[in-house]
Amino acid sequence: MPFEFIKQEIEDVILIKPKVFGDNRGFFMESYKKSEFFENGIRVEFNQDNHSKSSAHVLRGLHYQAKPYGQAKLVRCSKGKIYDIAVDIRPNSKTFGKYVKVELSEDNKQMLFIPEGFAHGFVVLSSEAELLYKATGEYNPLADRGILWNDKDININWEIDFEPILSDKDKIQPKLNEIDLEELK
Repeated sequence: MPFEFIKQEIEDVILIKPKVFGDNRGFFMESYKKSEFFENGIRVEFNQDNHSKSSAHVLRGLHYQAKPYGQAKLVRCSKGKIYDIAVDIRPNSKTFGKYVKVELSEDNKQMLFIPEGFAHGFVVLSSEAELLYKATGEYNPLADRGILWNDKDININWEIDFEPILSDKDKIQPKLNEIDLEELK
């Protein structure tokens, strides 16, 4: 099996460790195989691929799309190192407001599956980082939403000793208790 699927504290969030074949020439790995993902509970259809590059200390998030444009994501850091965060914002979830944090890097080659109904963000821990991610829904700017990255009610331990670099939009996102939960049902 080319993947190991590891359920996280929030069981719908899954860390995926690919089998990496490496030698003195480099490496090869499968980054997605529909049949394996389906067998392991990730039964979604990806419709958009994204690639982002960020400098050191950049923090992006916490972002999500309102229904009916919600997105599940499969996130991988192809260059550098990040902490990747998934916050459960499903209104009727027993883990609402809880988060999962994992380190993704070009060295560990791990991926994080984030189901629909989660806000997503990350912080760059290296001099730069590039993320590749698949999304189930196509991005719709009218459905673009976010939550403040340092909301005390979520209390994410970002484990950073620097002031993160934020977009103007991310500096003024609402807190979790201020978002419209009806948009998520």
